[in-house]
Amino acid sequence: MCTFNGARFVMAQLSSIAAQDRLPDELVVCDDGSSDGTLEIVQEFARSARFSTRLVVNDRNLGSTKNFEKAISLCQGAIVALADQDDVWYPHKLGRIEQAFLRSSEIVSVFSDADLIDDDSHSLGERLWPSFSFDRGEQMDFANGCALNVLLKHPVVTGASMAFRRQYFDLVAPIPAKQIHDRWISLLLATRGKFAVISDRLMQYRQHQDQQLGPGPRTLWERTRRARLTKPSFYFDEIERLCEFRERLEKYETASSSAERALKEIGRKISHLEHRAGLPSIRVARIPGVLRQIFSGYYWRYSTGWSSIAKDLLVP
Repeated sequence: MCTFNGARFVMAQLSSIAAQDRLPDELVVCDDGSSDGTLEIVQEFARSARFSTRLVVNDRNLGSTKNFEKAISLCQGAIVALADQDDVWYPHKLGRIEQAFLRSSEIVSVFSDADLIDDDSHSLGERLWPSFSFDRGEQMDFANGCALNVLLKHPVVTGASMAFRRQYFDLVAPIPAKQIHDRWISLLLATRGKFAVISDRLMQYRQHQDQQLGPGPRTLWERTRRARLTKPSFYFDEIERLCEFRERLEKYETASSSAERALKEIGRKISHLEHRAGLPSIRVARIPGVLRQIFSGYYWRYSTGWSSIAKDLLVP
């Protein structure tokens, strides 16, 4: 678990971990320079916890991604479950995760759905996965070993709901500075094995404005506003992140048909983003390029289908 000025919520999360039916073998907490009492709360918890609890305070602020990388590096167990400081786990979370890993050695990662709550811990009456448009078809793709196809289209694995085999740490570390840790980890793991998808809600996921990866826009107004704010620089940043992912995969991947397929998919995604970034400013001039991407199926394979087409044709 990573913490940073989380005094308002961290005790609820720690208590939910302590209340697990299957207790963790250890809890590693990396604090990124809190000044609000978070450290004292964790220290007090550690004194009475029924499992090893290790608090490490960073010498300087690392940021969320590098802080999680450090926390993972300090874990000693075979399975690492990530935890945010402001969520709440249901008592059966770790037990269900353990059961999923025990079913097959091919499972490299497990993640679940969650209930959404607000800053005051009130239910929002919604679930996490629908907010990502992570539908039944994509869940089946994950179950059938096609997680990479889904993840290249859009991120659906939140770190707070994910656990993975620590043996792959050397593949994912170091995490490049511009990457978000949960997307980087899930993409790389998708090239190594299968994900177990638990459709039950195993936790309460707190929604707030500071999240790196959170629920998507709900209303038509929110979606339109996001489309207007998506400029070519967004696509170029995404291309840079995908190139880093491709370079890491090329460094560690051996020659195989699965590796070849993964690299081809990444190349096609990059090509699609280059198309979207390079659309002319004059709307009518965009039509030929958009039509080519429609006929190739790339809008549905690497973007959000008709909504992305409408954005590229209509939004200035």
